[in-house]
Amino acid sequence: MNVLSNVEMLLRLALAAGLGSVIGVERERLQWTAGLRTHMLVCVGAALFMLVSAFGFADSLGAQHVVLDPSRVAAQVVSGIGFLGAGAILFRRDKIRGLTTAASLWTVAAIGLAVGGGLYVPAVGGTVVIFVILAGLKPLERRFWPSQGRSEFQLVVERESASLAVIQTELAGAGMAIRLVAIEPGDRDDEDAVSVGVQSVQVEQMMITLERLRQIKGVRSASIRR
Repeated sequence: MNVLSNVEMLLRLALAAGLGSVIGVERERLQWTAGLRTHMLVCVGAALFMLVSAFGFADSLGAQHVVLDPSRVAAQVVSGIGFLGAGAILFRRDKIRGLTTAASLWTVAAIGLAVGGGLYVPAVGGTVVIFVILAGLKPLERRFWPSQGRSEFQLVVERESASLAVIQTELAGAGMAIRLVAIEPGDRDDEDAVSVGVQSVQVEQMMITLERLRQIKGVRSASIRR
């Protein structure tokens, strides 16, 4: 059995980190908790598991009745990554979030296994395909299936002085269809966290509306989640 040199093993780990970062940057851009560092760690970890599985026990192969099966560790990585994927999925206000990020973590693990196994072309090709799916298909979804394009205004308001009616009027005046409204206690006793889901419109209109919301009396902060 040919054992890789230390330099080639390090190069594989570096390549895994680079490919994982490509997917992680796209998730980081959307401000998901599982972003750049998480995707890089998953990809490098999967590659390292594959290297250990394939070459870490080479000195034991000469012993009697010893058989090496590198696929066993790979199979455990595939099932074990579900633990991280489950942590990326959130259930809030009757809505499930994070499924795409969980899927990206799962596929990044596959990229790491491919790099660790020396399958460079499939690893790079898979990275390109995954990035196109994550970043390139979203504009098409919003164009051909506009009902899928939704954004969310997240506001922190003063409980006694902020008027939800004024906020609703501002959004309606901007031509935004309100999909849901959720109110939760804020970090302070005198404030509430208000989430207003709306039908997505052009970015310029969203930013203009965001500035107007910030000027409403009682609104302490406002941001957009797309």
